[in-house]
Amino acid sequence: METVKQKTLKGSFSLFGKGLHTGLSLTVTFNPAPENTGYKIQRIDLEGQPIIDAVAENVVDTQRGTVLAKGEARVSTIEHGMSALYAMGIDNCLIQINGPEFPILDGSATMYVDKINEVGIVDQNAPKDYYIIRKKIEIKDKNGSVITILPDEQFSITAMCNFDSKFISSQFATLDDINTYATEIAPARTFVFVRDIMPLLQANLIKGGDLDNAIVIYEQQVSQEKLDQLADLLKVPRMDANNIGYIQHKPLQWDNECTRHKLLDIIGDMALIGKPIKGRIIATRPGHTVNNKFARLMRKEIRKHEVQAPIYDPNEEPLMDNIRIRELLPHRYPMQLVDKVIAMGSTSIIGIKNVTSNEPFFQGHFPQEPVMPGVLQVEAMAQCGGLLVLSQVEEPERWSTYFLKIDDVKFRQKVVPGDTLMFRVELLGPVRHGISSMKGYMFVGERVVAEATFTAQIVKNK
Repeated sequence: METVKQKTLKGSFSLFGKGLHTGLSLTVTFNPAPENTGYKIQRIDLEGQPIIDAVAENVVDTQRGTVLAKGEARVSTIEHGMSALYAMGIDNCLIQINGPEFPILDGSATMYVDKINEVGIVDQNAPKDYYIIRKKIEIKDKNGSVITILPDEQFSITAMCNFDSKFISSQFATLDDINTYATEIAPARTFVFVRDIMPLLQANLIKGGDLDNAIVIYEQQVSQEKLDQLADLLKVPRMDANNIGYIQHKPLQWDNECTRHKLLDIIGDMALIGKPIKGRIIATRPGHTVNNKFARLMRKEIRKHEVQAPIYDPNEEPLMDNIRIRELLPHRYPMQLVDKVIAMGSTSIIGIKNVTSNEPFFQGHFPQEPVMPGVLQVEAMAQCGGLLVLSQVEEPERWSTYFLKIDDVKFRQKVVPGDTLMFRVELLGPVRHGISSMKGYMFVGERVVAEATFTAQIVKNK
């Protein structure tokens, strides 16, 4: 169980272009950020240079894109940049923008991906904090949009779109491997229907839109006069109003390019959940509004389960059985409180203890209503942490771990006979001069029942 690290950019990069809706010349700069920063967007053109946390609750508008706000500071059309950050595995980034929206660039996420690859990605010390989907979560809206997420070992998305058009009707697109995002999803361009362009112009939007940054779809016949006006606006040759089709400078890259772009947008809106996800998303008729509702629902779910229990399959062979644990720890009955280790990486370990009614401490500790003593719960977590620390040295059988300090102990629920305890202990930093700090959690089922922070020292046996 090798720990995956958080990631940030190795260096900064900037992109320049016009805003899709404002038509303004804009510069957006992506910068490295410390561990556990997440995504933050800074309006450097405003007094005080306010910073907006890029999270779902800060979305204030989804009419034609995703708009974030904090107080008077707003920034829109963020979804392509956020999509690229999330898909490329960037966890922490400070984004600086000198105007009210990100530049539209070529209408895809390719330029962001190329710049990320150009400056490089660097691992940070903190572990990547995945949220693992354990049950079906779903949201629906009155327009027939549905987004469902199901348990899966990896992150994947299927998008299904119905465009209510005879020319372009039903399409689907799938991303099974996030590593193919750069070639299969990022190049998909944004699109707009001719029937929507005039209302957008009347709403004072798409001042920066043209055929270099959008696919224009002419699928419902309009008068020749209106189509001529649009052709002049887009600076393309006038066309016969009877000829339905695409108005574009470049051919489609895929027959389902529009739905691939919808999938790109979903990823951008899911980036506002604030954690990388392990689960399979199935989105029917997705759009920024329902995407944001789903992201908000996911954030509520995460707050309910801020610390997730490990996945335990009793049928799998343990990494360390009881015999191996006896070789590493000096504890014996009745004080050996870890039965087996099911996973371990360089910075974390997962252990198991089955609590039975035969435990000797139940005879005198609330014998009429047996409860495992809190100090022994802490001891069990500490023993599991000791196994983790011993894994950092050669010939671990010749060393012992002694705990110097225990802090922030919390007991959340009684532990009783019949419970299966799962321990998850993580190093809070590298072991230095034989001293280590760890955070331990103890679970029964999905619930945290105890937690503590430990400081330990490794000492060579005499």
